[in-house]
Amino acid sequence: MNRFVMAAAAGLIAAAGWQSGALAAGVTEEDLANDQAITTSVLTNGMGRNLQRYSPLDTLNKSNVKNLMPAWAFSLGGEKQRGQETQPLIHDGVMYITGSYSRMYAIDVNTGEELWQYDARLPEGILPCCDVINRGGAIYGDKIYFGTLDARIVALDLKTGDVVWNKKIADYKAGYSYTAAPLIVKGLVITGNSGGEFGIVGEVQARDAETGEMVWTRPVIEGHMGTFKGQESTMTGTLNASWPGDMWKTGGGATWLGGSYDAETDTLVFGAGNPAPWNSWLRDAGQDNSGKGDNLYAASRIGINPDNGEIKWHFQTTPREGWDYDGVNEVVAYTDRDGNKRWATADRNGFFYVLNREDGKFVRGAPFVKDITWASGLDENGRPIFNEDNRPGNPAAAADGAKGEVIFASPSFLGGKNWMPMAFSQKTGNFYVPSNEWGMDIWNEPTTYKKGAAYMGAGFTIKPNYEDHIGSLKAIDPDTGEVKWEFKNDAPLWAGVMTTAGGLVFTGTPEGKFIAFDDETGEILWSFQTGSGIVGQPVTWEMGGEQYVSVISGWGGAVPLWGGEVAKKVNYLNQGGTLWTFKLPKQLAAAN
Repeated sequence: MNRFVMAAAAGLIAAAGWQSGALAAGVTEEDLANDQAITTSVLTNGMGRNLQRYSPLDTLNKSNVKNLMPAWAFSLGGEKQRGQETQPLIHDGVMYITGSYSRMYAIDVNTGEELWQYDARLPEGILPCCDVINRGGAIYGDKIYFGTLDARIVALDLKTGDVVWNKKIADYKAGYSYTAAPLIVKGLVITGNSGGEFGIVGEVQARDAETGEMVWTRPVIEGHMGTFKGQESTMTGTLNASWPGDMWKTGGGATWLGGSYDAETDTLVFGAGNPAPWNSWLRDAGQDNSGKGDNLYAASRIGINPDNGEIKWHFQTTPREGWDYDGVNEVVAYTDRDGNKRWATADRNGFFYVLNREDGKFVRGAPFVKDITWASGLDENGRPIFNEDNRPGNPAAAADGAKGEVIFASPSFLGGKNWMPMAFSQKTGNFYVPSNEWGMDIWNEPTTYKKGAAYMGAGFTIKPNYEDHIGSLKAIDPDTGEVKWEFKNDAPLWAGVMTTAGGLVFTGTPEGKFIAFDDETGEILWSFQTGSGIVGQPVTWEMGGEQYVSVISGWGGAVPLWGGEVAKKVNYLNQGGTLWTFKLPKQLAAAN
């Protein structure tokens, strides 16, 4: 249902920044390209398509952040709470957020009043893996775009919230869904898909932003055909090069976290999730290290030509994957201290990787969590050196054929880092990585594919690795892999991170604290209790000469659903759904 608050529309629109009586010019490709530098708006997921989540604003800094105070709060209302993982967007005095159950809100950024709300009409039988969350939208022209849990992409009018077009990404009855923020490049709306635990096939799609018509598709599992302007283009990889039999047809590799874009190399980068099923023995991954069981391009980062969907390069973080170490985690474009163009990604498998931005080749890698059991390290090409005894056992070798050997693996399948985005600081040259120190008992089981049913072939129980903490925010030097400082948190960290030129690092905790850290020391300089766990993504911008910071609060996501012993540890946490906006008043900006 679409609801536009008409009664006070004229006054609200004027307050929202349209004082001239006409809408400002639509958002252009140039605006998106300069999103990081334009501090009066936030137009893209990641505060720039390179996903650095860095703001050049320094009005708010280490000396005065203690004076940051609430400006307004907005409740999502109703009973549809659950996990709130959105990143706010700000344009022309309006803030746009998504909510659980595929909702979109437009909010007057001056007052916190709602301008309009859109609720997707979700059908019965949707199959979301990891809560009914949504991670945000994308703005282009006079429209805002976001995905829905029934695997659709919707274009709404920025001013009214009316539907302009609504397109199907895939069949939700087969287990597909969509939760990521779309990516806009060169007038194309670029999306991935979710559903890796249902034997779906990961794919990247590009549509004309004005009409919603498909321009190209790129499946990310070997053997599947891409399309360009309605015609078959090229096959992904080589049929059966790294998959046995027909298993490529239901090979997983969901592209569920969306992508990044680097204009300097004109490259999209999307990550592909776990191969399906989890039971790696069915995919030949337990046989040898020849590459036959690598199951490309699952558990990989993939460089794609945005014009036609052709694959430029790939880097597989976990070949022969057998622990649900998805390869979807964000890939951040940055320039290192020596002026080299790099990509960086902190993988679910516990390793932090630096890749060459031109061709995706491995530069260096290092662990960013303390206990990695499945591999002893990385070789000169970035391929893991497997600990073969730490692969879940083959159920076919068991006496009853029903359950393979149980092993303890670390990190857990929820990862050394999951979806929650890290941030890069152009000021320090470091990355700030939200991580978790946990492991799991895991075993394999027999399984067969059935459309719309879970296709896993594994069981598991997650356990904390340490008594005093699970969550760990780490400042990592990408040139050396050294951890410069660490903040330990009792509960798992599941929120995004943001850095600023003012020397600040922002993130939130499941216990409800929104925190600002010193980027060089990790000292807590400011915190605010939001009333519910934070699993959202903070942003900052300036308005009227004052710097603002926003984050959404609302506990949920994968941890309470999949967390085993860890879920029990945090079952006291309250759900919620409140968008908090803070500001540094002008009169306190110079205060020390």
